[in-house]
Amino acid sequence: MSLFNFGKKKEEKNAPACACSCECSASEADEIKNDCCPEAKGGICCVKVLGAGCKSCHEQYEYAKEAVKSMGLSVEVEYITDMQKVMEYGVMSLPALVVNEKVVSTGKVLKAADVEKLLRKGGYND
Repeated sequence: MSLFNFGKKKEEKNAPACACSCECSASEADEIKNDCCPEAKGGICCVKVLGAGCKSCHEQYEYAKEAVKSMGLSVEVEYITDMQKVMEYGVMSLPALVVNEKVVSTGKVLKAADVEKLLRKGGYND
């Protein structure tokens, strides 16, 4: 390795890790296809709430947990407040809801019933 690599940054691929409750060790290919957990009910392997830690973002997290629980999913809802990670999703308005690494809602607090409708709608394994 050269000591003179000024301006050249080592390229890192920051692919979000799977946060499903089956604790699988999903490879990068699995994460892209979002099928690391084929046994997940409804094809949902991870649900995340992106927020700044404010009241609205925390409410979204609680509503998302409530919706997942009422649907009987064995998926843990992850609450991400690290702005570096939030920005990796390209989200400009918070709170945001991410299902199977796909941003499905931004800038508004969805009640538990609305989150449930969104999760039942499906289409996250595209």
